[in-house]
Amino acid sequence: MSRIHFVPALCLALLALLAGPLAQAADVPASRPEQWAQPVAKQYNLYQMSPTLYRSALPDKDAVPLLEQLKVGTVINFLPESDSSWLTAPNIHQVQLPYRTNHVDDADVLKALRAIQSAEAQGPVLMHCKHGSDRTGLMSAMYRVVIQGWSKEEALSEMTQGGFGDSAHFKDGIRYMMQADVEKLRTALANGDCSTSVFATCSVKSWFETVSASKPAN
Repeated sequence: MSRIHFVPALCLALLALLAGPLAQAADVPASRPEQWAQPVAKQYNLYQMSPTLYRSALPDKDAVPLLEQLKVGTVINFLPESDSSWLTAPNIHQVQLPYRTNHVDDADVLKALRAIQSAEAQGPVLMHCKHGSDRTGLMSAMYRVVIQGWSKEEALSEMTQGGFGDSAHFKDGIRYMMQADVEKLRTALANGDCSTSVFATCSVKSWFETVSASKPAN
């Protein structure tokens, strides 16, 4: 897919969205682009992003047969509450990575993208939050940009106009995406780094652990 530069006009439009008046005006296009996530089960806000990746709102026990039919092998949950209350299928692996879009940083994104890639190697993956819009929407957009090579413009269009929920919920995700350094994220992901910054908490912790492990025992 060809890249589209993140043009100033788009920045102005997104800033307007952040300000509020346009938050309710992002309508779903009459004709859904083929490359966008396609609906699977509207009652769960469940969409297929690729042959190995799905996104949704919080499922329930009645959704398990559908997940098994889709051959989902891993469910990644961005909520602080575990999926164990509804997901009891022993053949579906559970991964919990809680975060909040108003406090998201590069370390959260890298952890999620790495978990998705690792799980995809074993089969189809479902990622979800409560409504399947803000937290799931941001990670879906970052997957599009960092892993699939979409432009920010393309990913943000899908995120805000894809019919996943009220666009007023996307403000924090849009703000993060506008300042995200995609190349740094891509490099950190490839190198196995926990963040794009050596001063991040996880980077400092990793450095101390490395230094401690290298010290000779007395």
